[in-house]
Amino acid sequence: MTIRQQIFAVIVTLAMFAFIIYLVKERKLKEEYSWLWLLTGAFLLVLVLYYDILKWFTKMIGAVLPTTTLFLFGIIFLIFFSLHFAIKISSLHQQLKNLAQKVSLLEADLEEKRKISGFE
Repeated sequence: MTIRQQIFAVIVTLAMFAFIIYLVKERKLKEEYSWLWLLTGAFLLVLVLYYDILKWFTKMIGAVLPTTTLFLFGIIFLIFFSLHFAIKISSLHQQLKNLAQKVSLLEADLEEKRKISGFE
C-alpha cells in the first residue's frame, strides 16, 4: 500500500469516527450500536497502519489480493449485522403482537364496563 493510500484510508477512518461520535451526540445513533461501528473503524485503522496484518490474513484464508480479504470481511460483517437486526425485528414483532392483544383485551373490558354502568 502506498503512503498516499494509507493517508487517505486514515483520513476516511478518522472521519468515520468523528461522524459516529456526532451521530451519538445528536441521538441519531444509539450507544449500543456505536461501539460496533467504532470497533469496526478501529479494526480498519489497524489494518491500514499495519498492512502486514492484512497480508497475513490474506495468506491465511488463501486469497490472492488483500482487497479480496477486505471484501470478505465486509461481507461477513454485513451478514452478522443483518442477522442481529433480524433477531431484533423478531423480538419487536413479538412485543408488538403482545401489546396489540393487551390493548384489545383492555378495550373489550372497557366496553363491557360501559355497558354495565350505562355510559354508552
